[in-house]
Amino acid sequence: MVNVQKNNEAIKIKSTMLRYVLIFLATVGFLIGSLFLIIHGFKFDSKYSLLYIGAGFIFTPFYLYITLWSLPGLIPGKVLFTIVPGENGTVISKKGTVLIKNIRNIDMVRNPLNLINDLVIETFDDKKIKIRTYNLIGDLLYELIVDKYIFPYMTENAKKVWDRKVNLEELSKVAKYERQEQKFD
Repeated sequence: MVNVQKNNEAIKIKSTMLRYVLIFLATVGFLIGSLFLIIHGFKFDSKYSLLYIGAGFIFTPFYLYITLWSLPGLIPGKVLFTIVPGENGTVISKKGTVLIKNIRNIDMVRNPLNLINDLVIETFDDKKIKIRTYNLIGDLLYELIVDKYIFPYMTENAKKVWDRKVNLEELSKVAKYERQEQKFD
């Protein structure tokens, strides 16, 4: 699940503590496990010691690399991005601010170099803003956040593009979410 905090008009998107723990265990835990293999391999008290050393030396650089990329996201309470809904709504992140009406396409993309998901927003002025999520938001939650807080204020063309991407049946089944038709005053 995702931690959504509503302050006045702004909606701050954070992750839950469970997700922080899982990401920590998946990065730092496997790094420690790789180092453990090396240490116990050098004791040579098993017929598998050379296998331990080899596996440790293969996996340690990989998990060190992944851990270093993930560390900035492991700050508890970190706001990934903020949404200000409304007719003149915006999506605010460290990379910049985007008007919701200016969003042409929004997508979750996995970076092949560091295996971290980025929220990529393409605007009508041909700008791309990548918001790093540090894998703290899953695909289903990303769809839920966009459909609930951003979709009602997008342009008609952007809504059509989003409707081709989102699986409302899965959101209904898994997340018990039904899209509400937005009524403007």
